[in-house]
Amino acid sequence: MQSTSRNFKDNAHKALNDATLQRALLNVKSGFQENRARTVAGLPEFERLRDAGRDIKNHVLANLDFYLERFEENVTANGGHVHWCRTPAEAREKILEICKRREAKTVTKGKSMVAEEIGLNDYLEENGVEPIETDLGEYIIQLRHEPPSHIIAPAIHVTREQIAEDFRREHKDLDPDRRLEEPRDFTDEARAKLRDRYFAADVGITGANFLIAETGSTVIVTNEGNGDMTQLLGKAHVVIASLEKIVPTLEDASTILRLLARSATGQEMSVYTSFSTGPKRSEDRDGPEEFHVVLLDNGRSAMLGTEFQDMLRCIRCAACMNHCPVYAAVGGHAYGWVYPGPMGSVLTPSLIGVEEAGHLPNASTFCGRCESVCPMRIPLPKMMRHYRQREFEKGLSPQKARAGLSVWSYFATRPKLYRLATRLASGVLGRLGKVNGRLTSLPLAGGWTSVRDMPAPEGKTFHDLYRERQAAKGDRAKGDRA
Repeated sequence: MQSTSRNFKDNAHKALNDATLQRALLNVKSGFQENRARTVAGLPEFERLRDAGRDIKNHVLANLDFYLERFEENVTANGGHVHWCRTPAEAREKILEICKRREAKTVTKGKSMVAEEIGLNDYLEENGVEPIETDLGEYIIQLRHEPPSHIIAPAIHVTREQIAEDFRREHKDLDPDRRLEEPRDFTDEARAKLRDRYFAADVGITGANFLIAETGSTVIVTNEGNGDMTQLLGKAHVVIASLEKIVPTLEDASTILRLLARSATGQEMSVYTSFSTGPKRSEDRDGPEEFHVVLLDNGRSAMLGTEFQDMLRCIRCAACMNHCPVYAAVGGHAYGWVYPGPMGSVLTPSLIGVEEAGHLPNASTFCGRCESVCPMRIPLPKMMRHYRQREFEKGLSPQKARAGLSVWSYFATRPKLYRLATRLASGVLGRLGKVNGRLTSLPLAGGWTSVRDMPAPEGKTFHDLYRERQAAKGDRAKGDRA
């Protein structure tokens, strides 16, 4: 997927003015936030599990080479193959090589963000192999020729009316007057269309939520069962995953699985949690003849030992974007690359460079909700601040922003002048917004007021209130001593 991250501001303005998208994005709050809150409240040890998950991933990242080598040893011992790929090009070429050797004309695919990262679908099509997305959301956006806008709900930006229109356009052999209104209608139709494709496909490609070093197993979690069909019915099963998906043991995977679904969809556990360990054995009735794991680096090893290493703890639950006010306002496509939301604002510049994605760390209110709900306790706001600093140091930030920071710095390093200026500004703005308590337009702040009102200041400045409260504490202390 070609990155357009540098166009975030333009993308965001278009998204804010897209009435259909804004209606679709209302599902983020009702569909994810409320479900997560309810499920987490029912698990008293949830915070302890977060600590345990964080510690497991920190241990893995400190010993990544050991666990990856152990994983490869066990995959090989089980009859599988591991392919190490430094770049997206190497990963694409390796997967195509497997498909060509199996004379594959079609491949079925389970949802995989790493496959999106390397642009796998377009590459396979260009080389005569048809990829068929089997996740319902991915199937919908494949029909629409769009990238996903969310990492667990790829079609969340699409309304039911749009899906119905797409299905009627693409499934021309079906009754044009058929009912297409409820989720079950779309699911049944997609299932009927995909059923034969599973059996016809020569290769199945899936992602992986976890790679287990202890057993050489890969794990995927789904709610539709399409992952099982994809990995069992083809002649070869290819798993595409990034290096940091490794965990030491089955017990470690089980611990993090208790966090994953609750954080992602608000379920206690996903409907399907599937473990794959090598190709079909002689006593097995079903399964692939070949089992391949394609391990992608693509800049992740360069994050080790840096201030961005904690990002590699991410388990792709999407809790951060589900609770992010910026994502909820503009959706995923505005971010311009594979990974949207707060996690994308850190991971994208780490993988494609701050020169290309420097706008994304600025796409945050720094409210801290992303960090507060992250099951792996990733300090996302802190890392976005690091990238803002890098952007500034490289001279990549807009000239207006740099000039504004210079003015602020001048006042902030002169406390008396700063307090005087804020007192005057607060008084002026308070009078301007006195009628209705808010400001609908403001010079030099159009980026804020063009899409929302700004609350008018009320009363005294923070410094004045702090000084008065400290004085009051001093007076009370004197009275107590007297």
